[in-house]
Amino acid sequence: MRMSMQVVPQVMSAMNLWKWLYSLFSNLADLGERGMAPQNAEEEDECLSGAQLVAKALKMQKVEYIFGIVGIPVTEIAIAAQASGIKYVGMRNEQSASYAASAVGYLTGRPGVCLVVSGPGLVHALAGMANANMNCWPLIVIGGSSDRNQETMGAFQEFPQVETCRLYSKFSARPSSLEAIPAVIEKAVRSSIYGRPGACYVDIPGDFVNQQVNKSAVRYVECCPAPPISMAEELAVSKAASFIAHSRKPLLIIGKGAAYAHAEDSIRKLVDQCGLPFLPTPMGKGVVPDNHPCCVAAARSRALQSADVIILLGARLNWILHFGLPPRFRPDVKIIQVDICAEELGNNVRPAAALLGDIKAVTEQLLEHLNRKLWKYPSGTEWWSELQAKMKSNEETSKVLMISLDLFKKMNASGNKVVFLNPSSPCFFL
Repeated sequence: MRMSMQVVPQVMSAMNLWKWLYSLFSNLADLGERGMAPQNAEEEDECLSGAQLVAKALKMQKVEYIFGIVGIPVTEIAIAAQASGIKYVGMRNEQSASYAASAVGYLTGRPGVCLVVSGPGLVHALAGMANANMNCWPLIVIGGSSDRNQETMGAFQEFPQVETCRLYSKFSARPSSLEAIPAVIEKAVRSSIYGRPGACYVDIPGDFVNQQVNKSAVRYVECCPAPPISMAEELAVSKAASFIAHSRKPLLIIGKGAAYAHAEDSIRKLVDQCGLPFLPTPMGKGVVPDNHPCCVAAARSRALQSADVIILLGARLNWILHFGLPPRFRPDVKIIQVDICAEELGNNVRPAAALLGDIKAVTEQLLEHLNRKLWKYPSGTEWWSELQAKMKSNEETSKVLMISLDLFKKMNASGNKVVFLNPSSPCFFL
C-alpha cells in the first residue's frame, strides 16, 4: 500500500495514528538532543525506533534528498527523515522517484535516496535502479518489506526484494538487526560512490520500523569520506604521453566520467596547451565548451574514422562510440584508455596504454609529461586541415537542409502541394 502525498497519511486507524504521533514526537525530541552526550542514566536508557535509526544513519552519511512514495511500512521513515533535516520530495510513481534520486547522485557526487513500499513499489523503482547502475550514477534505494515473522506465509505484498535487487545493484542487503542499520547504510553509501558509482539497495522489514532499541546499544558509523583519489602508474602515463607526442592524427574523446570527476579545468588546460582536437560524448558535453576552436563535433565521423591515436577520458567503447571497431575506427588505431574502473580497461578493444585512476588526476599526470616534452600539436597540420574542411562542408550542408525544411513548412502551411522528385535530395518542386 502506498500513498502519493507529501508524507502525512490522510486515512489511518486509531492505532496507526497513535503510532504515527508517537514516532513524530520521538523524532522531534531526538532532533533537539542530537550531538549532546547523555547527562544521566535516564537518557542513556532512551530508545530509538528503526525509522529513526534509518533517518539518523542517512543524515550521518550526508544524504540530503529522499524521493519516494510513502505508505506501509515506510511512512515513519519519511517522517523521521524530515525531522532530521533531510529533504523529502513526494513523487507520483516510484520509477520517476528512482530516476530523480539517481540524477541527484550524479550531479552532487553523493547518492540520492529513493524510498519505496514493498512489492510493486520496489518493482517500479527497478527501472531507475538499473539505469543508475549501468550509467554509473550513485543511488540508494530503501524498500520496506514484509515483517520477518511472516516470510513465506503470503504476507502483504511479499516479494524476494533483496535477491531481486542484486541483479540491478552493486550491493543489496537487509540489516540483521536494528543495531546493524547504521553499518549497512554506511556500506551502501560507500559502495555507491567508490570505484565505479552505481545503485545500492537496503531492505527494511516492516517490524523494524517501529521496533525500539536502546540508544547505547547502537554503534553509529562515521560518514564515509569522499572516494580516494587514485593515480595511474607512471610507466603507463609515460607510454601514453609518448604515443600522443608521436601521433599524426590525435583525437581526445571526453566522456561522462570526466564530467562526473569534475575534471573540466584540467581537461581544458590539456586541450588549450596541447592543441588537441576533441570530441565530447553526449554526457561529456560542457566539460569543454562546444564552441571551443578545438572541438570537432561537427566532423565526428571523419574524426573517429581517421584518428591514429585516441585518448579516451572517462568514455566507454560501447554503442555510442561504435564499440571502437572498424569501419567506424581505423583497424590500427592506438587507444589510450583512462578509466576509474579496472574492469572497463580493454573492453571491446585492447588499449595501447591503460591508465587506471581518477580522470582529473590522470589528466594532470598526462599534462605534466607532455609539458616536459614541450609538446604541442601544430595547428597547421594536414589533420587539422582535413577536419576543418569536413566541418565546413557539414555546416554548409546543414544550412541548405534547414533552409529547405523552412521553405517546405511555409509551402505546406499555405496549402501548396509539395512533390519530392528525389527522396535523397533536399530539392522539391510544386
